[in-house]
Amino acid sequence: MRIDVYLPLALSLLLAAVSPAVGRRLAPAPAARALAVSAALTAAASVWGLILLAATLLGDSPPVVAEAREHRFHIPEPVPFAIAIAALPALTAVVVRLWRTLRAVRVTGRALRRLSASHPGGTELIVAASAQPQAFAVPLRGPDAPGRILVSTGMLAVLDAPERQVLLAHERAHLVHGHSRLALLAEVAAAVNPLLIPVRDTIGFLLERWADERAAEAAGDRRVAARALARAALASHGSQAPLCAALGFSEHGITRRVSALQRAPLPTVRAAVLAVLLLGLVPAVGAADATHDFLRMMGRYLALWL
Repeated sequence: MRIDVYLPLALSLLLAAVSPAVGRRLAPAPAARALAVSAALTAAASVWGLILLAATLLGDSPPVVAEAREHRFHIPEPVPFAIAIAALPALTAVVVRLWRTLRAVRVTGRALRRLSASHPGGTELIVAASAQPQAFAVPLRGPDAPGRILVSTGMLAVLDAPERQVLLAHERAHLVHGHSRLALLAEVAAAVNPLLIPVRDTIGFLLERWADERAAEAAGDRRVAARALARAALASHGSQAPLCAALGFSEHGITRRVSALQRAPLPTVRAAVLAVLLLGLVPAVGAADATHDFLRMMGRYLALWL
């Protein structure tokens, strides 16, 4: 437990360090999926590691100490007392950050759904009378699944007909491929483990790149897709801060996305994708081993009472 309990935090740094390279060099679809899974596993293992660190304080509780002294039993110290104490405020911070993130995501989702609620079922495209150039995918459940596309008149005004088709194909790809779930997974992972914020940002970029590639395929011309993205970005630059976990057309690394559309699609390197997944699996294994050590230690404590 002395080493395994710290492994998720150490590998969080490694995952954050390699994620930008993953975003630049791998095809966006498999890279986004692999990073999201790895981030979720690493974040869960990190939180569980903090719980285990805090739980070691049970060995310092007065009943356990008194019973150990009576039986002349040496209580092992799996981690330093100061680290175990520090885990308590760290866990409190995790809860606060997670609550704030989920609240922001919920508020964003409600706002977007409210804008589309007055339109009849089966309507895919909703045009909002607004001079601000914006476009969002609004995921929905039930008969309106996978969702609707919300576009402002200001956005439509800056694009010509082929570029509008690129815009619609881009937002449709977000809905069809369930990008909102991956985005939420990344937001939650970064909330409970701030070391994973670079991973969250890379996933957001990859989701937009993924939709860009689908839009370019639908348009049949990568240059048209690049031009549409560039025009939309220039028009919407500085108009409004991006909404939390919302998937907008002209956000997340515009320059790199335009540049990527001017080149051939990136390959899917399976070995690299598996390596990214392994980075998420190792912290989970480390957390499981630390749990085994903790349960064995608790068994020794229980033996004092029997």
